[in-house]
Amino acid sequence: MNPETEPSAQRCGLVAIVGRPNVGKSTLLNALVGQKISITSNKAQTTRHRITGIRTLGETQFVFVDTPGFQMKHSAALNRTLNRTVLSSLGDVDAVLFVVEAGRFGLPDAKVLALLPEGKPALLVANKLDTLQRRQDVLPWLKQMQERHSFAEFVPMSATREADVERLLGIVAPYLPQQPWLYEEDALTDRNDRFLASELIREKLFRLTGDELPYSCTVVIDKFEEEPGPQAQTASSPPPEGAAPPWGGPASARPLRRIAATIVVERDAHKGMVIGEGGERLKRIGSEARQELERLWDAKVFLELWVKVRSGWADDEAHLRSYGYE
Repeated sequence: MNPETEPSAQRCGLVAIVGRPNVGKSTLLNALVGQKISITSNKAQTTRHRITGIRTLGETQFVFVDTPGFQMKHSAALNRTLNRTVLSSLGDVDAVLFVVEAGRFGLPDAKVLALLPEGKPALLVANKLDTLQRRQDVLPWLKQMQERHSFAEFVPMSATREADVERLLGIVAPYLPQQPWLYEEDALTDRNDRFLASELIREKLFRLTGDELPYSCTVVIDKFEEEPGPQAQTASSPPPEGAAPPWGGPASARPLRRIAATIVVERDAHKGMVIGEGGERLKRIGSEARQELERLWDAKVFLELWVKVRSGWADDEAHLRSYGYE
């Protein structure tokens, strides 16, 4: 907490980001936070956990809660678990960002709209505005949306435009209560690095397999070890003011993280899809994940990936809990 900021002048609140799958919720969260903390892909069910993103601007701290897209099919335990996550996230928030694609509204959107809690301000975020061929069509569409629900605000925007994101932050701020911040000023998320590693590996898995691989696969971290860089081990005092930290130098001087992870699939055929011919696809998944983790942490990463078959895991409550699904 900034000692120069009086707690009484601070604003802080929880803002849920909800919507059907693939409307850009995770892209929006990353843009609002200013750094990638939630993975993205074109595959449905990419987001499977409640992920908190934190952004502190001036005296206002935004605590955004990214949720899975509400699932229309309830046959599998995984789908039911994802929907419970959505519902539980709506219970204690101060405001809701209801995200839809600008100019579009279908049955899946209506199902999520029906879940919005009474008495909580809901802001309609009409995302992907840049994909509309006729911008003038958005006004009659917004009027139709007002008839569907009493939204506190309408925000046509694109999550990829920085100016739109800054405008949204300004619109949300007054809806947050005056109270002390929940997190330190420089906090970005409540998730640890082990979780981020599993998510980034899963993102590369989804992106590099596309529609070929069913959604019923997950990533489990088996080992996560951290070692300081050689210079950090031998340094007896901090660097002079203005000097770069030890890990800003050559790669050999950066901290080291050793990670072993298992990609869990349901069938032997799925295992072959992940590994690819001669193991090339698995190597690429590991290489791209490692490179992004190194950029994220400014550290050297050694990453080992394995693929295992666990038949029926997505419809087994015990397996879901053991893999971190709440």
